[in-house]
Parts: sequence; structure tokens; C-alpha cells
Amino acid sequence: MWYIRGASYMTDKNRPLSPHLQVYRPQLTSVLSIFHRLSGITLAGGAAMLACWLLTAAAGPEYYQWSGWFLSSWIGIGLLVIWSWTLFYHLSNGIRHLFWDIGLGFSLKATYASGIAVIISSVLLTAISWGLGISMYCLR
Repeated sequence: MWYIRGASYMTDKNRPLSPHLQVYRPQLTSVLSIFHRLSGITLAGGAAMLACWLLTAAAGPEYYQWSGWFLSSWIGIGLLVIWSWTLFYHLSNGIRHLFWDIGLGFSLKATYASGIAVIISSVLLTAISWGLGISMYCLR
């Protein structure tokens, strides 16, 4: 490499001029950022599913029975679990961003600790809510 006034110039024509995604190893911060965006998209899809469920409830018993059948199938339960996890993930990561907005947690150690806390809290909150929901359902 040649260095002229702080700029580097590539001497090898086969190397890229700028780094690409193949060069980087995914880091916790970048993965959490990508999942935050994906969780927002998933929450929008879950809101549409909730609206469809409410529309079938308003349409009558035969439509509501169909939506009840779908949501209690393994596909429906899987979608609900994914939706609830993305809800808690987005919430936890949003709280993390609120701390960043007031200027807390910018050190590398704090960033990784809060990222791990987001993952753990989202999984725990999902498990707690599903555990409570299933236990209430079984008790009736």
C-alpha cells in the first residue's frame, strides 16, 4: 500500500477498493440492528394477523371458528410465538435505544452487555408470557 497524505491507494488490482460484507465477521451490534429492523416488519405482519382475527370475530361464528382453527394449528402457534418474541425483542431493544438517547451505555463493554441483556430478556419475557398464557388456558 502507498500512503499519500493519509489516503491509501491499492497496489493490487484484484483486491476491492472498499470492504464488502464477505470481508466482515458479523458482530453482535450489527446483528441486533438488523434484527431490530426485521422485528419491526414482523410486528407489522402480526398486526395484520390481529386485524384479520378481529375481522373474523366481527364476521360471524363460522369465520371466527376458522380463524380459531388456524391460530391453534402448529403454523398459527408458531406465528404467534415468533410474533410475541419479536414484540418483546423490539421492546427490549427500544428500551436500550432510549438509554442511548440520553447518552448512557456507549462504551464497548456496555454495548455488548446491553445487547446480551436484550436477547436474554426477550427470550425470558416470551417464555414467561407463554407459560402464563398456557397455564391460564389449562386452568379454565
